[in-house]
Amino acid sequence: MVRSTDTAPIVAATDDYERWLHKRVDVVEQDLQQKHADMASSLFAFLRATFYRWGPLWLEVCPDLAETPRVLAVGDLHVENFGTWRDTEGRLVWGVNDFDEVARMPYAIDLVRLVTSAILAKRENGLAIDLSDAATAVLDGYSEFLEAGGNPFILEESHPGLREMATGAEHAPTQFWAKLGKLPPAMPPKSTQRLLQRWLPDGAKDIAFCCRTAGVGSLGRPRYVATANCNGGLAAREAKAWLPSAWGWAMGRPKQRAAAIRLLKRSVRQPDPYYAVDGGWVVRRLGPHCGRIELVQFPKQRDERLILRDMGRETANLHLATSDQRTKLLRDLTGRKADWLVSAAEAMAQATEQDWQSFRSSQSSKKSS
Repeated sequence: MVRSTDTAPIVAATDDYERWLHKRVDVVEQDLQQKHADMASSLFAFLRATFYRWGPLWLEVCPDLAETPRVLAVGDLHVENFGTWRDTEGRLVWGVNDFDEVARMPYAIDLVRLVTSAILAKRENGLAIDLSDAATAVLDGYSEFLEAGGNPFILEESHPGLREMATGAEHAPTQFWAKLGKLPPAMPPKSTQRLLQRWLPDGAKDIAFCCRTAGVGSLGRPRYVATANCNGGLAAREAKAWLPSAWGWAMGRPKQRAAAIRLLKRSVRQPDPYYAVDGGWVVRRLGPHCGRIELVQFPKQRDERLILRDMGRETANLHLATSDQRTKLLRDLTGRKADWLVSAAEAMAQATEQDWQSFRSSQSSKKSS
């Protein structure tokens, strides 16, 4: 938990969180330094990297939303935390991609963070939609699916815009496996090797291990990949060191069980059969159409309002995992002013930028000293 200090709150929070990180996992120092560089170079990347700071900042900037009904929330929700996977029927499914920060939180935190991320993405030319339209789209989609009881996003016959994002050139199998094949070899701990081998398909052979650098918020955690030949083709599994949600850390009550599993089990969602938290690792399948979709992979011709509405819909799919709160959520939404989400997201964007400037100044001071 962040201690009182004379330094900028973001600097104190980062130092404290990383001290805690070092106590929990074998930190990959090079990746942690890369995280700091990313945080300093991009406001959007800074948002993605600092959920440990977002929680306390949100409670400070948006105190009126702190008492909204609590659900199992994603926490680290943003416009690049969506992707695809294959279900047990082999169908392509779209939805939230990362669940590292899941905890029981006020439902509004996910909506505010999602719209805040759209604001910051627009500032860096990742999106073109204006703030009001972004907030309206997210809120319309969220309210629609909350009222209807939700619906998974299966891309086989529906959602052509999402399907185009998921199957673009960046996700072509030959390109995907060539990129994975260039990862540096590694020798994970024996227990982690056995874990990855257990999650590979039957008949896997010629297993090779490598380390992978990905994401922003999780940079610094060990992340290993096992690739193998299997029945005439390639297969891959990834293991990333698991940590309790930074929400619990910031509140001084880190949880020792993965709330993500409970969320995914109860939400309105077609499951990824290869996502698990096992032995202190987040395990998942890697494949050409199994992963996060970045803003640069969005089609040039796109309806950003529809994309954000679908993101709001998917957020409702996940919040419906806390089914006993549904009536309270709808009542709370009905009682709010029309511009509540716009105002909150704009305030959080400004506060996040102030944190970013403080962090950049601290990094510059380190370099000059």
